[in-house]
Amino acid sequence: MSKKIIEKAKEKFEAILTEQLGRVEALKKSCEKTDFTLLDQIKIGVCWGDGIGKIISKHAQSVLEYVLKDEVASGKIKFKDIAGLTIENRAKQKKAIPDDVLEEIKSCHVILKGPTTTPQTGDEWPNIESANVAMRRSLDLYANVRPVKIPQEGIDWCFFRENTEGEYVLGSKGFDVSDDLSIDFKVITEQGSERIIRMALEYAKNNDIDRVTVITKSNVVKTTDGRFSKVAKRLAKEYPGIKVDEWYIDIMTAKLIDPARRQEFKVMVMPNLYGDILTDEAAQMQGGVGTAGSANIGDKWSMFEAIHGSAPRMVKEGRDIYADPCSMIRASAMLLRHIGRQKIAEKIEMALEMCGQFEKKMVITGRDTGVTGEEYCKYLFSWIDNPELKVCWESEVNKLN
Repeated sequence: MSKKIIEKAKEKFEAILTEQLGRVEALKKSCEKTDFTLLDQIKIGVCWGDGIGKIISKHAQSVLEYVLKDEVASGKIKFKDIAGLTIENRAKQKKAIPDDVLEEIKSCHVILKGPTTTPQTGDEWPNIESANVAMRRSLDLYANVRPVKIPQEGIDWCFFRENTEGEYVLGSKGFDVSDDLSIDFKVITEQGSERIIRMALEYAKNNDIDRVTVITKSNVVKTTDGRFSKVAKRLAKEYPGIKVDEWYIDIMTAKLIDPARRQEFKVMVMPNLYGDILTDEAAQMQGGVGTAGSANIGDKWSMFEAIHGSAPRMVKEGRDIYADPCSMIRASAMLLRHIGRQKIAEKIEMALEMCGQFEKKMVITGRDTGVTGEEYCKYLFSWIDNPELKVCWESEVNKLN
């Protein structure tokens, strides 16, 4: 009996190894990078997603359309609504991303994506893969970049999370070996590690930051995390002006909330799962997961999203109109930076800080004790249009210093 079990498991594992070795060969080939300065028209796809995503993504789109109205009018920028990335459509077609939806996504240069629902064991949906994981893999969005700023605490962090490997890339490929044993997999490659670590080092170099912190659990997870660690040490030699140090994920979660140490960290780079955990913790410190945006960067395509989920409970309770759109709006600002609209992005970011951290005339609570997302967007527009925005923002920041 155990021989049959082992043979069956070997067949499944062989299929996984074959797939991953093929992926490594693909990683070794160079990919053409999108140069936004050469495009006659930039296409921005908007995937509304599920739950509160349907509302907050439209709020974020309204902000983008507002600040880009001249370029939209001239045809330089075009928005494309992509409505098929709902859990209902994905479940019906039994695909994480239906083929026709993926083609729509690929017809755009950048994507603004609302939260999507990922089925879990025991719920009403079929066991399809996470749409996020599938999109990151299909578009090779290897770098998940998440900035977190808390001026009052002297915190200015930028997290670089590897997006296409780790535990998540094979999350749907695990299997029950027997009635008593279940196996999942973690994969780390030399090429995947190098490109995310190099991106973090380049970001530090270009922004005059002299420290990059690598986060692993390589003392215990010796092979996969060990490879990530070794690649970081190899690349560090190419950046003599940057101190590259390594921290373990467990103590790092503690140091982020340590008032005596947390300001020391600036740029952090890590494998997939650890990045998911740390950035949620950091976002909560900033004001909640509804306040932080996320960029998923690839060479050809890039996708920008909120870092939180679709919150179906809010929809069931009729509270979706009170959902916080700030995470999606921050993601929109990151999208603008990516396509070369830094000044417009900076204006949105300053307006968000004036509304959420300094003036606070309106507050979002997720309930009727606070304002709706639509009301908050109007509040934000009033600051975006305010000719004294930068002066007011600088005044508030100076008070902290």
